Amino acid sequence: MNKLSNSQIRHLKGLAHALNPVVMIGDKGLTPTVTDELKIALNSHELIKVNIRADDREQKEDIIKKILNKTQSHKIQTIGGKLVIYKESKEKKIALPK
Repeated sequence: MNKLSNSQIRHLKGLAHALNPVVMIGDKGLTPTVTDELKIALNSHELIKVNIRADDREQKEDIIKKILNKTQSHKIQTIGGKLVIYKESKEKKIALPK
């Protein structure tokens, strides 16, 4: 997994602004079914927004780490209970700046 540059992250943040959450993680946390949905969404869209419901910041950070680890994706940003992640697919749907 290649590290993204600051300009690439800024570009992806701009694209993510208009996105709606595709996957929602609730009280049961990151289940295998949710993990599969995240992988499918990343493969289809490359850049997705995830809604995370967590009781506290520590629990939310733990869920985020698990998501990034299991999907091998990049964290673009978190705002409140929203997480934006990116993973390049084989089709390379999003053109990133150099």
